[in-house]
Amino acid sequence: MSTTTGSNAPLSQLNDTPAELSTGLVRFKHIILALLLSVVFFLVFCFIALHAYIAWVLSNPTVAPLYSNPKLAKDMNYENVTFHSIDGKRNINGWYIPAENSSKTIVLSHGYGANREETWVPMYDIAHYAHNMNFNVLMFDYGFASQTSKEVATGGKEEKRQLLGAIEHVKQRGAKQIVVWGFSMGAGTALQAGLETKDVDAMILDSAFLLEPDTLYHNIHNQINLPRHPSLEILELLFPVLNGTSLDQIPYNEVKKHDYPFPTLFIHGTKDDKAPYPIAEKIASNQSHADSDSWIVEDAHHELIFREHPKEYLRRVSTFLGKLETPEGP
Repeated sequence: MSTTTGSNAPLSQLNDTPAELSTGLVRFKHIILALLLSVVFFLVFCFIALHAYIAWVLSNPTVAPLYSNPKLAKDMNYENVTFHSIDGKRNINGWYIPAENSSKTIVLSHGYGANREETWVPMYDIAHYAHNMNFNVLMFDYGFASQTSKEVATGGKEEKRQLLGAIEHVKQRGAKQIVVWGFSMGAGTALQAGLETKDVDAMILDSAFLLEPDTLYHNIHNQINLPRHPSLEILELLFPVLNGTSLDQIPYNEVKKHDYPFPTLFIHGTKDDKAPYPIAEKIASNQSHADSDSWIVEDAHHELIFREHPKEYLRRVSTFLGKLETPEGP
């Protein structure tokens, strides 16, 4: 006699034991867990990859080629010059604009993402003004702006050595009064170099950008809404890999509390979206030199103060330079 059931299901299914059902459920949970972990790992990878891209872009700014020269731009005679960074590791290219019978020299320190021309300042106008004040002028390219042997940007670590090389170059050319006029990161680099040199007689610092965690995150957050943590920690791990520089190699804390022995003029705008002006105010407040000064300009923007207030800008700079001691003979 055959045995029948009240169902058309295969007998093998009807005979599944509770243990077999439990094993199948465990396998299903493992598959779900593996899928969830895969999604999490993928998102983490994408998050880190985004930060790696940001760090790479910051280390390798796009810089336009030179389009003119002092003669074409402002009818100033000039020399093509090449000199070494202070450690001798790099050749630096620039223009030297001589003034007649002058031992005063202004070294122009351009900003991040620009070359010696820095058109938005505009640098040729600054050089022409300085030359008319009977200063020799040195314009040069930092390594990240080089057209022949480009290097990564390091926030001032290597650029400081290049600026010190520029200062040594004009000193060897007979400069007895050396003024560094810096813009943005070029001003922050000047502050770093000022910790190590006794050859600078004054500094003019326009929209000074000092690379530190706060300003780094401020600029990133202006472009993309990333969380402060762990973004800063990830970038601090990536920078040494991509440009050989960690943030703790930038002496930002020392700069922010240092009293420089030479007069310094700080120029900054309250609407600076790259270098918050309270940092410049803080550094300026530490200066005890009688001729140091600061000009915080309401509603002015990053590196555009000369464009926005040209007459007042040059008046203040002229007053500042006029207080410097006249060097002896050429």
